Amino acid sequence: MGAPARLGLYGAVLLTVFAVAFVTANTVVPESTVQSWSEETADHTEDHGMSTGKHQGAATGLTLESSGYRLTDVTAPTKTDEEGDLALTVQGPDGEPVTDFEVSHEKELHLIVVRTDGTGFRHVHPERDTAGRWSIPWTWQEAGSYRVYAEFVPADTGNDITLSAVVHVGGNLTPSTPSEAVTATETDGYEVSVDGDLVAGEVSTLTVSVARDGEPVTTLEPYLGAYGHLVALRDGDLAYLHVHPHGAEPRGSETSGPDVVFEVTTPTPGRYLLYLDFQVAGEVHTAELVLETTATALHSPASHDGDGAAEHGKRDSHDHDE
Repeated sequence: MGAPARLGLYGAVLLTVFAVAFVTANTVVPESTVQSWSEETADHTEDHGMSTGKHQGAATGLTLESSGYRLTDVTAPTKTDEEGDLALTVQGPDGEPVTDFEVSHEKELHLIVVRTDGTGFRHVHPERDTAGRWSIPWTWQEAGSYRVYAEFVPADTGNDITLSAVVHVGGNLTPSTPSEAVTATETDGYEVSVDGDLVAGEVSTLTVSVARDGEPVTTLEPYLGAYGHLVALRDGDLAYLHVHPHGAEPRGSETSGPDVVFEVTTPTPGRYLLYLDFQVAGEVHTAELVLETTATALHSPASHDGDGAAEHGKRDSHDHDE
């Protein structure tokens, strides 16, 4: 059996193992097993970034390395309710930790964490030390496998890059299955709804509306340089799309609402998990929505073989998965 075939067989076996683990409710994952998973996944993720699988080049955020930049030394607590730090280093093309970043949406680095079943979403901003090590205090509430995304703009290139790694957490596991389309939800007393169709292969316009007690909320505050912050993940492989509202940036402390309009490019047909962050009275709230693509653009392939990608900031073709 040739090397490519062996790698493919290994990947298939590994995916099967994780699938069985996730569909088993209330499973207990031993910490020793978590350590073994972590060691294996580091190698598997690197191989995945070099493969020619269908999803490669279709979207961003699925690999440890892109354009010469690499996510290294990703560490985190290995079991639930254990206090520690979630930490990582961005290594540059010269093999050294990167310490010079551009500020993008008010931060040098955006850290997105979500369990591989789409739950447990968190968007945070770690601090960097002088040696280039990023860290933030961290405690896991639920066991499972989590994808950790780091989005940043190296000063040397000016291009937006998203890298990711998978972290495994031991403990009592209660898996969740992504629901059907969710176009309206409630979070912290706010009602959030989305209107618009996702069309694979072209720019789609989505309008998100925020209300409270049935009344439109017109006091949305600027958050990360916008009135809303939207992350979209493709259900299944969790390919990453990162978008911001369409239109002018907020001026000073000017408020807005109830609507925030986004332009989203979904590279392939399918289901997308949407996570909206918005701020009112100094407090950030997160709403989770789910949308299915309704059609495929005529100029776009009707399968995951497409090579479209989310466009965000100064991202270019070098930020696509390799």
